[in-house]
Amino acid sequence: MYQHVLGACESGASIRENIHQLRLARAYRKLQGGPLEAALSAVQVSERRDLSPVQIVERLAAIAPKTVRGRNRTPGFVRNHAKLAVDGPVYETWKLGYLIDTIYLRDLWMHRVDLSHALNRPLVLSVDHDGRIVADVVAEWARRHGKRFVLELTGPAGGTYACEPDLPGVEHISMDAVEFCRTLAGRVPAAGLLTTVVPF
Repeated sequence: MYQHVLGACESGASIRENIHQLRLARAYRKLQGGPLEAALSAVQVSERRDLSPVQIVERLAAIAPKTVRGRNRTPGFVRNHAKLAVDGPVYETWKLGYLIDTIYLRDLWMHRVDLSHALNRPLVLSVDHDGRIVADVVAEWARRHGKRFVLELTGPAGGTYACEPDLPGVEHISMDAVEFCRTLAGRVPAAGLLTTVVPF
């Protein structure tokens, strides 16, 4: 996972690296099949598998500011008009701005959650940072299913959300905010409105 995160950051910092990774990912997908996202992750991991943990941390620390600058300097016209077809976990067309401004942020955040689970280490969460990400996920989840609900999310990143809560047939959901996001991302089994996929 660390190799994937590093590869994604290096791709975001350099157009040349981005094109390199996409070219190899498309070739990989022709041979192996599956979604482009999985092929891209495979390329990122493969090209960085020989790095030590110290080297990965050093390269992440060095590339992170360049990644932020690279994403910020993408012109508005390109963000709003360039589009790409996505073939998993949802099958739809995204504007480049949605990929850069939303999906990349969610992906990195979810991998932080994944690593805390894998290493059995606590997540340090804040309302301002993590709560904002969760609220954005809730808003997209609500748009995607379009049904009435009452959602009570607990924990530092939580909050209460509702759509037409007083009408009959409203679904009530109460759970931890991080587990809500993990469920929508397909990390754990889902039922009811929680089967609505939100891409990370």
